[in-house]
Amino acid sequence: MAETHDPKIRRLLAPNPSPMTHTGTNTYLLGRRDIAVIDPGPDNDAHFAAILSSIAPYQKITKILVTHAHLDHAPLARRLSIHCGAPVFAYGDSAAGRSPQMIALCEAGTIGGGEGVDDAFQPDVILKDQAALDHEGQELTAIWTPGHFGNHMAFAWNGAMFSGDHVMGWASTMISPPDGDLGAFRRSCTALQQRPEKLYLPGHGDAIEDGPARLDWLLAHRQQRESQIISHLKGRPNTAQSLAKAIYSGINPQLIPAATRNVLAHLIDLCERDLATCHGPIDLQAKYSVI
Repeated sequence: MAETHDPKIRRLLAPNPSPMTHTGTNTYLLGRRDIAVIDPGPDNDAHFAAILSSIAPYQKITKILVTHAHLDHAPLARRLSIHCGAPVFAYGDSAAGRSPQMIALCEAGTIGGGEGVDDAFQPDVILKDQAALDHEGQELTAIWTPGHFGNHMAFAWNGAMFSGDHVMGWASTMISPPDGDLGAFRRSCTALQQRPEKLYLPGHGDAIEDGPARLDWLLAHRQQRESQIISHLKGRPNTAQSLAKAIYSGINPQLIPAATRNVLAHLIDLCERDLATCHGPIDLQAKYSVI
């Protein structure tokens, strides 16, 4: 059953809880008669049925919006589109939005990545940054927010920001190169700080009542991680995995691979800013040192 946030916004929780998805993916239904679906979620029969059962006889799904092309957000979009005839909107396919350096790292194939990507995802309508759609007489604005993923978009409507995985309250944002890009993440946070919305409705977890404050925390958290990495690198070079084990000493060991990806994102960003150097080509076995 859909949880009503206000008369125009409902939330359905996909049955895909995990350490990386928290309680599951949030699917949002926007509108009273014309329904926009944000993040249909994984291709799951029960969730597909739950979405359809939440649409009243006088309602119609007219838009399907996807924040980004991860397997817990995007795959059900095509099936839902075929069923109801609504187009799928997104920034682009799963490779869209990468920086030239991330494209090069992806082509080199030395850093891994690509976890949970829906490689088959392809929208019907490609949205540019700041694209404005009409939805039930209100402007629905698409904001390109790369960082967690190259094609990530947030959507602003009815005073709320649907922030996908870029801003969540239960955890800091996962950034795994080459899909994730720390420099882009910081710039996206800064762009959202210029927006008026305070209520953030994320891709996982509960609503964030003060989104701008959470953005401040996320940026400060990344700065703190950067300082920790630089401190650990002073005196001797080290690898991303060794740094992750030292810095994330209190987390579940199953999350160390994810932590390593976050550290790698920081190391790539430090090298881009000439604050660190990589001893050899950037890869998972490389050692880094501060300049």
